[in-house]
Amino acid sequence: MAKVDFIKNHIAAAIRTEKDFSKALRSDVDMVFLLHVNIMNVSQCVKEIHSAGKKAFVHIDFTEGIGKDRYGLEYLAKQGVDGICTTRTNLVRMAKEFNLITVQRFFMIDSHSVGTSVDSIRMSKPDIVEIMPAIVTKKIKEFSSLVDVPVIAGGLVETEDEVRAALDAGATVVSTGERELWTLKV
Repeated sequence: MAKVDFIKNHIAAAIRTEKDFSKALRSDVDMVFLLHVNIMNVSQCVKEIHSAGKKAFVHIDFTEGIGKDRYGLEYLAKQGVDGICTTRTNLVRMAKEFNLITVQRFFMIDSHSVGTSVDSIRMSKPDIVEIMPAIVTKKIKEFSSLVDVPVIAGGLVETEDEVRAALDAGATVVSTGERELWTLKV
């Protein structure tokens, strides 16, 4: 758990636009998830995030110009990225070679997805898991009791009540693109 001992704030910023990026840098979040970064801007984004005292995570599944392979992970590590987000078990395992914090995303669409996600976690051993969508609090509670890593609840979170419900269900952090929630004190 030492790798993720930096989490102080229960809200993470999920960034899609330049406007969101600037606001996230001025917010109280600890973690910035770059959902649409590319080979040309990743280095500058990471520098700005670190200058703001935050951790930079790249959602490698969505990157442009950066391979979804060992070389892509090595490139991100050399750019100073703190961690990656991915749905891919093989990328989680490879990222550990480069000392990247790993966030593995799982989509809870039915009861079968809970079992397959737990099996995947046992194989890949991510540092943090993200359950999507976050508003499925019943599954967050069940899932967080089955794994021994922090759980991020993300996806479709639009209100303070949804943030609180996800945290009450067992999530450690709630990831949201709703800028108004980034300053929420919970």
